[in-house]
Amino acid sequence: MNPPSRKPLVAIACGGTGGHLFPGLAVAGELQRRGCEVAVLISPKEVDQQAVKTAIGVTIHTLPAVGLQNKNYLPFFFSFGKSLFAAWKIFKRRHPDAVLAMGGFTSAPPVFAAKDSAAKTFLHESNTIPGKSNRFLSRFVDAAFIGFPETATRLKTKNTIVTGTPVRPQFSQSAIGNRQSAIALGLDPNLPVVLVVGGSQGARGLNDLVLSALPLLAEKNWQWLHLTGANDFEKVQAAYAKLGLKSVVKPFLAEMDLALGAATACVSRAGASSLAEIAAMGLPSVLVPLPTAAENHQFFNAAAFEKTGAARLLDQKNSPLEKVAAEIAELMENESVRSQIQSALAQWHAPNAAAEIAEKILAAIQPK
Repeated sequence: MNPPSRKPLVAIACGGTGGHLFPGLAVAGELQRRGCEVAVLISPKEVDQQAVKTAIGVTIHTLPAVGLQNKNYLPFFFSFGKSLFAAWKIFKRRHPDAVLAMGGFTSAPPVFAAKDSAAKTFLHESNTIPGKSNRFLSRFVDAAFIGFPETATRLKTKNTIVTGTPVRPQFSQSAIGNRQSAIALGLDPNLPVVLVVGGSQGARGLNDLVLSALPLLAEKNWQWLHLTGANDFEKVQAAYAKLGLKSVVKPFLAEMDLALGAATACVSRAGASSLAEIAAMGLPSVLVPLPTAAENHQFFNAAAFEKTGAARLLDQKNSPLEKVAAEIAELMENESVRSQIQSALAQWHAPNAAAEIAEKILAAIQPK
């Protein structure tokens, strides 16, 4: 009797932020559906540890990775070495057939550790302006999957494939305005909902901008769902209570499909993964890019959406509060404008992105 054939093993390095993690989990699901085993490598950050609790059937490994911030070169390079050794030990127990890096500070060590096992290596870059890690890694991988076509010229690999950014299957336009989503979040299913979200870790500048504009919108018969991040929760909650506004305020929400599904419109940062989920849901949005994002990449993401009529764009530092309030009000109250934006969002939705990436990886590791 022949021994059973071994399932292919694909390792996905996708920790550090939700923008790296959730697209990676979307690809993991597609690989599992195609008979692969999947190992997911994440950072010790709380956002990673919480988010992977929703992942079923994958093996989770935590690497001791630390991001490069505020010139913390010594801790960064020390953690890089430790992560490289940890990934090498993981892969020594069983060699992966392929490694996919989703960007961020967890990405590089697994790619280099995989070289010892002759695994095929890939990266995915969601943003218009690639992060430093992916720009560096692009010299060494077999292929790069990209979310925006203009990203190709900014990577050092000749083999780039435009796939869009993967989103998890629960993000679907059919879920928008979902009464059950509203009820599940403690919202009134009969009132319009403004969603405010600053990404997986919240955003103080975005929180402050919205809170400053709230008095101009206090008479509206809306309700608010505000995801604040851990540090601003009490401050934001108190602001809504002071104005007597109907609101649900949470520091973090893993079920972002519920939040986007319940919303009438949203105010959001412009990370590529957030934009992919907004496009998948067809949710009209006011985008407020993070001004300190590396190489201002969120601005260029948001500008691409605005140029095609798929979103409104506001500058966090220089937008008058009257303009902030007016942009939100138009999206909440003008059904025609919302419909136009939803139509424009369709071009930014890549429903087959995760499946295409999974298929390309499998084709590369199949015996010739």
